[in-house]
Amino acid sequence: MPGGAVMSGPVDAMIVEAPVTFKAYLMCAFAAFGGIFFGYDSGYINGVLGMEYFLHEFFGEDATSIPASRKSLIVSILSAGTFFGALIAGDLADWFGRRITIISGCAIFIVGVVLQTASTSVGLLVAGRLISGFGIGFVSAIIILYMSEIAPRKVRGAIVSGYQFCITIGLMLASCVNYGTQERTDSGSYRIPNLQMLWALILALGLFMLPESPRFFIRKGQKDKARTVLARIRGQPEDSEFVERELNEIDANNQYEMMAIPQGGYWTTWFSCFTGSLWHPNSNLRRTILGTSLQMMQQWTGVNFIFYYGTTFFQDLKTIDDPFLISMITTIVNVFSTPISFYTIEKFGRRPLLLWGALGMVVCQFIVAIVGVTTDTQNKSAVSSMIAFICIYIFFFASTWGPGAWVVIGEVFPLPIRSRGVALSTASNWLWNCIIAVITPYMTEADKGNLGPKVFFIWGSLCTCAFVYTYFLIPETKGLTLEQVDKMMEETTPRTSAKWQPHSTFAAEIGLEEKAAQAPRVIQQEA
Repeated sequence: MPGGAVMSGPVDAMIVEAPVTFKAYLMCAFAAFGGIFFGYDSGYINGVLGMEYFLHEFFGEDATSIPASRKSLIVSILSAGTFFGALIAGDLADWFGRRITIISGCAIFIVGVVLQTASTSVGLLVAGRLISGFGIGFVSAIIILYMSEIAPRKVRGAIVSGYQFCITIGLMLASCVNYGTQERTDSGSYRIPNLQMLWALILALGLFMLPESPRFFIRKGQKDKARTVLARIRGQPEDSEFVERELNEIDANNQYEMMAIPQGGYWTTWFSCFTGSLWHPNSNLRRTILGTSLQMMQQWTGVNFIFYYGTTFFQDLKTIDDPFLISMITTIVNVFSTPISFYTIEKFGRRPLLLWGALGMVVCQFIVAIVGVTTDTQNKSAVSSMIAFICIYIFFFASTWGPGAWVVIGEVFPLPIRSRGVALSTASNWLWNCIIAVITPYMTEADKGNLGPKVFFIWGSLCTCAFVYTYFLIPETKGLTLEQVDKMMEETTPRTSAKWQPHSTFAAEIGLEEKAAQAPRVIQQEA
C-alpha cells in the first residue's frame, strides 16, 4: 500500500479511540430505545389474538377461534413489510444519513399504528400492520448500524445488546397491557394496547438531538463534519489527539476498502455485497452470507413461536387457567435475562455466548418435546414442567442469541457496504420471521398439522444446526474497533479469531499516521 511504513508489533487500542464517557453511554442507550417497537408489536398481537371481543368483532359473533389462514396473515404481514423496509433503509441511510432514515421509519410506523387502532375489519388491520412493518424495517436495520458506528469499542457489544433488551421490555409492556384489557367487552380491549405510537414519538424527537454517525460523513467525503460529530460523541475537543487518530483510522479504512471494492453505479454497489470468494473469510460474499445466515439462525431458534402464538398455544393445552398470565411470565423472564448479556458478551465474547446459548436451548426444547409426547396434556404436573423449561429456554435465548446476533451483524461489514450489509442481514431476520409466522399455525393447529408440543422437536433440531454453525463460521470480535474487525477477518479464521491481536493500523498503511503525529496534540481525559 502507498504511504508510510506499517506499524508492527502489538498495537495499543487506546491510540485509535478516546476513553469511554458517560455521555457516549447515554447516546447509545437512547438509540437502543428503537427495539421497543418490534417487541411491543409482537407482544401486542400475541395477546390480542386471544381476546374474545377481538374474535367476535373481526370474525363474527359465532366464531369460536381464528382460522389458521387469518391468524397467519395477521401476524406475518408485519414481517413482510419489515423485510422490504429493511432493504430500502440501507440505501436511504447512505443517501440521507442514519438519523434521518430512523426518524422517517418512526413517522411511517405511526401511520400504520393509527390504521391498526381504527380498524374493525381484517382488511384495515392487515394494511396497518403492513405499513407499520415498513417503519419497523427502517428502524431495526439502521438503529443497529447507527449504534455500532458510534459506540465505543469496549462497550459496543453491551450497548448493542441494549437493543435486544428494549425488544424484551416492549414484549413485557404489551403483555401487561393486554393482561389488563383482556376482559373488556368493548373495542378498548384491542385498541388501548395500541399505544405503541408513543415509543415512535419519543425515539424520533430524541434523535433530532443526537449527532449523525461520523462514519456516514467519512463515506460522504466530509471529514470536517465527521471530526465535529466524533468529538461530540467522544466528549473530546475537536483537536484532541484521540479524535484525530480515530478519525484517521476510520478514513484510512474507508479508503482501503474503496480501493478493494469495485466502485460504480447503484447496482454495481449492491453487487459489491456479493463479490469475492466463498472460501475467503474476508470476502464481501462471505460476510453477507454470515450476516444473513446468522439472522436466519436466530429466527430458527423458534423463540417467536412463544412470543407470537404463546397465548393461543397455552390455551390449546386446556389445563392452564390463565394463559395470558403465563404468556406475561415468559416475557418477564425474557426481560430479566437479557441484561446478563451486557456483561457476558464483553467478558467472554460473542462466540462462547452463541455456542453455550445454542446448547442450552437444544436441551430445553427437547425436554419440552419429550414431556409433551410422553405424558397426557391433562397432567398438570407435566404441563408445569413444560412451562418451566420453556422459561429456561427463553433465558438461554435472551442472554445469548437474542442480543448476540444483532451485535455481530453490526461489526462484520466494511464501511463501503456496511449499511447495505446490515440491511440485508436485518431483512433476512424479517424474512424468516415472516416464514415462521406463516407456517407455525399450520404446524400446530388441531385441524392442520396438530403437532402441539411436538413442534419443539423441530426447534431443538434447528438449534443443533445453530450450534454447529456458530462453531465453524462465527468470528470473535470482542474488544476490537470496527476497523480492527476488518483487519482480523483478513488474517484469521472463525475458529482462531479469538487469539488475534491488533498489530497495525490502516492509517499507518496509507500514510495518515504521520499526518496525525504532526497535528497539535490536545488530550482530554474523562470528566
